[in-house]
Amino acid sequence: MKHSITQQTRRGQGPARRIGRTLALVLPVVLVLSGTLAVTRVNWSGNPSNSVLTASDTSVAGVSHARSRAPQDVLRDQLLTELQEKDPGVALTHLQQAVNGRPSLARHCASIARALGRAAVRVYGPMRAQSYTRPVCDTSFASGVLAAHS
Repeated sequence: MKHSITQQTRRGQGPARRIGRTLALVLPVVLVLSGTLAVTRVNWSGNPSNSVLTASDTSVAGVSHARSRAPQDVLRDQLLTELQEKDPGVALTHLQQAVNGRPSLARHCASIARALGRAAVRVYGPMRAQSYTRPVCDTSFASGVLAAHS
């Protein structure tokens, strides 16, 4: 006599079903908690001094703080780097081109040119820095050279 073994499947009692149910309960809780923690770590005050690095931070990717900084500050930094890598003449030419291209930078031109003059004295010395003087931003470059030399 043959006995046939009939298996009765009990709904919801298999291991895959139990794992699925556990994940269905635990996963939303984990997602909500991780989202809450991410929001609490964002610097909402706007003060970058106590900022916490988050996944959306672009400074790690090399984008730096260019978006959060004023255009004149970005331009000043670019021109100071150019002054060190090339010469003050190239930086002054690019300053004039930037002011011509973006007239809103004109009110910052004198302060940028003075900063370039001071940096030129540090890099090239007062005599050589003075040789690069041009009429960009009403001789502010020359006044920066003079201020750094004095």
